[in-house]
Amino acid sequence: MKRNFTLLLLYFFLIFSPNIFSQNKPNVLNSFANRVFSGKGYQPLQDLKWKFKTDGKIFSSPIAQNGIVYIGSEDGCFYAIDEKSGNLKWKFKTNGAIHSSASIYNDLVYFGSFDGHYYAVNAKTGKEVWHFKTKGEHWYSEIGMWGMKPSDLLMADLWGFYLSTPTVYLDPTTALVIFGSSDGNMYAVDAKKGSLKWNFHTKAAIHSTPLLEKSTVYFGGWDGVFYALDCKTGKEKWKFSTEIKTGFTGIQASATVSDGIVYFGARDPYLFALDAKSGKLIWKYNAENSWILSTAVIKDHTIYVGTSDTYALLALDAKTGEEKYRFKGNGYVYSSPAIAGNTVYFGDFTGNFFSLNLLSKKEFQVTPTENRTKYAKTILNNDLLDFSHAAKATDLSIYAENQRVMNEFYKLGPIVSSPFISNNVIFYGSADGYLYAYNLRKAK
Repeated sequence: MKRNFTLLLLYFFLIFSPNIFSQNKPNVLNSFANRVFSGKGYQPLQDLKWKFKTDGKIFSSPIAQNGIVYIGSEDGCFYAIDEKSGNLKWKFKTNGAIHSSASIYNDLVYFGSFDGHYYAVNAKTGKEVWHFKTKGEHWYSEIGMWGMKPSDLLMADLWGFYLSTPTVYLDPTTALVIFGSSDGNMYAVDAKKGSLKWNFHTKAAIHSTPLLEKSTVYFGGWDGVFYALDCKTGKEKWKFSTEIKTGFTGIQASATVSDGIVYFGARDPYLFALDAKSGKLIWKYNAENSWILSTAVIKDHTIYVGTSDTYALLALDAKTGEEKYRFKGNGYVYSSPAIAGNTVYFGDFTGNFFSLNLLSKKEFQVTPTENRTKYAKTILNNDLLDFSHAAKATDLSIYAENQRVMNEFYKLGPIVSSPFISNNVIFYGSADGYLYAYNLRKAK
């Protein structure tokens, strides 16, 4: 009888203690939270597994789970694609371009659209669970930006490619979806219902993806300020201001935290390392008048991050910020790198995708988009991105001429999407409208 009673107590303990066997890391997947994937040795691209065509440019980044790859397109649709075959599983139509990447939690996919809504969609069926209306999503804009003409025209920033990607905060009693908005707010909504829990207002649009570390959310905005908030309440813990100057204002990059230090890039143009608790500056790296839009990735105490005008993937010492080396691409490197084994993967604005051996630093593979191969000779200057060359002596003080040059560059299939690796296959999007899936070569 005593034995039966003990077994009964054990039974109730197991039933009513749901967290006893819970995983240390909840099942939350985010495009930017962890860019280091499993892998061995040097694994460049082997062959094209498949490619999936959308009807618009792809600026968002893919994410894969349970055999399905998810990505949004400028055509206004969010796609779920079979990881093995490249066939469409379902698509969800919004009324605006989708430049936000996705997060997944409990079979729900979260993403935002330029139609002014953030969505929660069933990951298996594509059916909407809820949507949250912001005060409007738009490209960052200024009147007469950087002194361009006409001076009274409201001009969209031509390099503001992304909307904020939602992230999921969990504690024993709370599940919140947290994301930034063009209306200047950082929002936290209930993960199941989409109801507002808190919002934090800044002075400009927030298009970066918030980083959640323990109970703190870190992010920067177009006001040039980097913030640390309490995840549960939205109250400010500290803030850090970058420089504000013409052409070099704003934070688009998402942050990374490692060993008590938070790292992020800005347009001002520096990569910053701050104490994660206090926000005090530890060091900053001068990016030589190059914006840093990509998320820094850290492996073996080395930071890997892309730059704009120097066309570089930088390798910096995480403790000191000292440059170890740089690898030069052919154009702006806005794609956030992915690392697997000894290989770092990233794309550039000319449509090249690079697989670089981190051990040799000289062994690399270049995989161009089909459009790059087709248009490179007529658009690029000695295979390099050159704004003045593409402008063909037109007046670049006129905003419309800058738009025209960017449209020329888009013919190349620029890669501003950040790669994602699943089951030894790498996925990335391109402005040519394709989601690419390449098998990775097995390490020797």
